[in-house]
Amino acid sequence: VQLQASGGGLVQAGGSLRLSCTASKRINRANGMGWYRQTPGKQRELVAVMSDSGDVNYADFVKGRFTISGDTFKRTVYLQMNSLKPEDTAVYYCNEAYGLSPLLAWGRGTLVTVSS
Repeated sequence: VQLQASGGGLVQAGGSLRLSCTASKRINRANGMGWYRQTPGKQRELVAVMSDSGDVNYADFVKGRFTISGDTFKRTVYLQMNSLKPEDTAVYYCNEAYGLSPLLAWGRGTLVTVSS
C-alpha cells in the first residue's frame, strides 16, 4: 500500500495550508485515516484522525485550528490547517488507522514550514 501526502509548503505565521492524502489500497484492519507529524529529534505524533463513521479526534495543540475531512472508504483524507504557528513546522504524514494508531509503513510525507 502506498501513502501519498501532498500540499505542504512555506507559509507565514497565521496563514493556511490544505494537505491531501491518498492511500493506494484500503486494508481490512483499518477503521479510519489520520494525519501525523514529525519534527527533527522528536517522535512522530498524532495530529488528527477521522473514523469511517466520521468521528474525529484532534491533538490538543491543533484543536480549533485544523480540520480533518475526506472519505476514508475512498482512501482520501484532507487536513485544513489555519492559524498556523512556527511550532507547526514539521513533516506531515498520513496513514490508515485503527483507532488513533497508524497501521502501515510510512509513506513520503509533506513538509510544512511556518515562518515567524
